[in-house]
Amino acid sequence: MLREIPTHLIGGPLGAGKTSLIRALLAQKPGGERWAVLVNEFGEIGLDAALLATQADGVAIGEVAGGCLCCVNGVPFQVGLGRLLRRARPDRLFIEPSGLGHPLALWKQLQAAPWAGVLALQPPVLVLDAAALAAGEPLPEAQEQALAVAGLVLLNKSEALDAAQRATATARLPAVPVRWGVGGRLALADLPGGAPQPRSEARWAALPDAPAELPLLLCADRPLRAVREQDGQLAIGWRLAPSVRFERAGVEAWLRRLSGLRRAKAVLRCADGWYAVNAAPLVDNWVKSSWRRDNRLELILEPGHDEEALERAFLACRMVAQ
Repeated sequence: MLREIPTHLIGGPLGAGKTSLIRALLAQKPGGERWAVLVNEFGEIGLDAALLATQADGVAIGEVAGGCLCCVNGVPFQVGLGRLLRRARPDRLFIEPSGLGHPLALWKQLQAAPWAGVLALQPPVLVLDAAALAAGEPLPEAQEQALAVAGLVLLNKSEALDAAQRATATARLPAVPVRWGVGGRLALADLPGGAPQPRSEARWAALPDAPAELPLLLCADRPLRAVREQDGQLAIGWRLAPSVRFERAGVEAWLRRLSGLRRAKAVLRCADGWYAVNAAPLVDNWVKSSWRRDNRLELILEPGHDEEALERAFLACRMVAQ
């Protein structure tokens, strides 16, 4: 096993900016270190790994799609984390649970077997929407509970707040270090916990493992669709072959018209290259992506939508000439 890997749990509500924070931290990775990221999301398609795709050396990304990482004793989590550690042998590990998950339960359970002695768990980082906090919007109960053990709160999306609004936001927090952020940016030096230390490597056999998943054969005209409904949330997503190209403006226009949209994530091949977006709910902040494996889109909406109609509308955004 690897021993005492500095491990950072990045929690926060849906859409607060957790993935943006991890992207910002990955950009600061020292050249001589190996980092790993395990991400979980509510849906089944697995978008966060695609959104975090990077061409940088020394970064390995694993994912556990569907459900909640708070069930650390479940097979998907055990296998996902064990496989990632075997593959990456990282100097530092980041874990991003779903915004609908329970970070406090996860943080406590990561201190038990088989991870005790393998992971050097640091105080969690919570990413909160500063504007929503200042406006008095309630925090989900699971995130409120996690504040009790947080080592740092990143108040993201704070660029439009004045001094009075910032005071209102911080008054709702316990005595915990706070950083104000825009776009999830945080200096690596502000991350709770120390730098990776030299370690000896011992047995790997004790880490949970399973056979590798077989690759999927994706078609250009028939997308793979995955649907999950739980706790008043509908997650629906699609994967298509990488040869398919989309009209970015068409995707934006469709999603603007879509009622009950709470979040949209995508990595799509467009006319001028591959682009990623991670937005709630407006979809207009596309960025270039190094992902090339397939096209992916996932939506989190209010329940009650016609799945077939959603798929037809998505496919209508494809470029005519492929």
